[in-house]
Amino acid sequence: MSDTILAIDNGTQSVRALLFDRNGELLAKSKVEIEPYFSVHPGWAEQEPEIYWQALVDACSALWGEMANLGLNKGDIAGVSVTTQRGTMVNLDKGGKPLRPAITWLDQRNSKALGHLPKLHELAFKMAGAKDLVERYQARAQYLWIASNQPDIWEKTDKYLNLSGFLNYRLCGDFVDSLASQVAYLPFDYKGLKWSAESDWRYRLLPGFKQELFPKLYRPATVMGQVTIDAQNMTGIPAGVPLIASASDKACEILGSGGQSDDVACMSYGTTATINTTSKKYIEPIRFMPAYPSAIPDHYCSEIMIFRGFWMVSWFKNEFGLREQAMAEAQNVSPESLFDELVNAVPPGSMGLMLQPYWTPGVRDPGPEAKGGIIGFGDVHTRAHVYRAILEGLAYGLREGMERLEKRNKQKIKLLRVSGGGSQSDAALQLTADIFGLPVERPHTYETSGLGAAMDVAVALGWYSDCHTAIAGMTRVGKRFEPNHETHITYNRLYNEVYLNMYKQLRPLYRSIQDITGYPEKS
Repeated sequence: MSDTILAIDNGTQSVRALLFDRNGELLAKSKVEIEPYFSVHPGWAEQEPEIYWQALVDACSALWGEMANLGLNKGDIAGVSVTTQRGTMVNLDKGGKPLRPAITWLDQRNSKALGHLPKLHELAFKMAGAKDLVERYQARAQYLWIASNQPDIWEKTDKYLNLSGFLNYRLCGDFVDSLASQVAYLPFDYKGLKWSAESDWRYRLLPGFKQELFPKLYRPATVMGQVTIDAQNMTGIPAGVPLIASASDKACEILGSGGQSDDVACMSYGTTATINTTSKKYIEPIRFMPAYPSAIPDHYCSEIMIFRGFWMVSWFKNEFGLREQAMAEAQNVSPESLFDELVNAVPPGSMGLMLQPYWTPGVRDPGPEAKGGIIGFGDVHTRAHVYRAILEGLAYGLREGMERLEKRNKQKIKLLRVSGGGSQSDAALQLTADIFGLPVERPHTYETSGLGAAMDVAVALGWYSDCHTAIAGMTRVGKRFEPNHETHITYNRLYNEVYLNMYKQLRPLYRSIQDITGYPEKS
């Protein structure tokens, strides 16, 4: 009986092959680490597309061994779906071969438009207060950089795909992708959930830019194709297994966490930290910034992100946490449990050490000159205080995002669900509950992105009538954290009286640093 689902989760630092049953239980998994990127110039972040495909192949191979040990049969896989990091773009030639390394979502290079917007467009954007966002789009669109700096590559480009589209092509042989994976600098109509018409202003930025460069799009929870014989020979996934559209990794995390309404915020404590609400209405989280497609068909995710959010946590562990990592390996325990001891050794508020996690420049608030900041150092502070301050700073930043979402949605948030690598820390989740003053729930599985993709498969196969019933049948709460009232009072004052004032006080200094050093690069 075909009653299991294979989800491929291609994250920034690893590729995981995950086997779920129809109740959302993770039966088997494998994980292959990948280098997030290589950089031949400061600020660049690229990776060979074949690295991702080979990691998928290796992850599947390892999964078959794990399944065999558990008495599970890959012939029982009823469907497969791919969820990936967002905004990593691949150029393919007419033969479907990569023309250059993929430019990843971490890349910071700037480009210039080769075409010109009509004067009426420019005037309209200026009057609407969106001129800076249009300029940001021009600077950040990877295809404009390639067309400007590698015109021979762009001329040979027959298909321009998100990483999800590339992996789907390798699995089924067709250029197909989920409409809910198109989170990138592309001419995509986020409100209409389709490719923009070629009359759209974004096509004017590059002469000859055509819709035919992009894959055919499918709604989440629909069949896009079938695994080919060639893909079976490489991956071991049985040929003929349906390939199902799911969504980008963050959207799948939200679905896998049980997020389906605008009074429940889903947070991801991952490489990029995000806070999202889900709605059937299209609500821009910040004016002129799009709401992204949800893994639930015809729904939207309003998202506030902290770019490279939990990257700072990884940085701390690599630079100052080698002792805990070595001890964890020797004791055969999770490193998070030992890092939790660091957090719990420090009082709430980190004895005045305050951090603002603006590791990467923004568009408006924070602006393009922004930098991360830590204030309040004293001789009492240790690395434990720094670690707790990092976690508190990320939670402050996401609380600020929550308040923006509440204002835009006109809906108070009553509950937080947190997933991602950082969610495995009980101390981090208790701290989050205390800063927000709201209950925090951790889903029953760490692999919420893969679970969300599996849920779309389950709906496509008819196991559930829709994603809402799949949420009821496949998601559960693993652990709940209630806020401590007295601690929340302390955090509330630090947040309102200090954190919210940090950026406007430091902004003139950030601008001076940018002018003197040239970093961050001006677009």
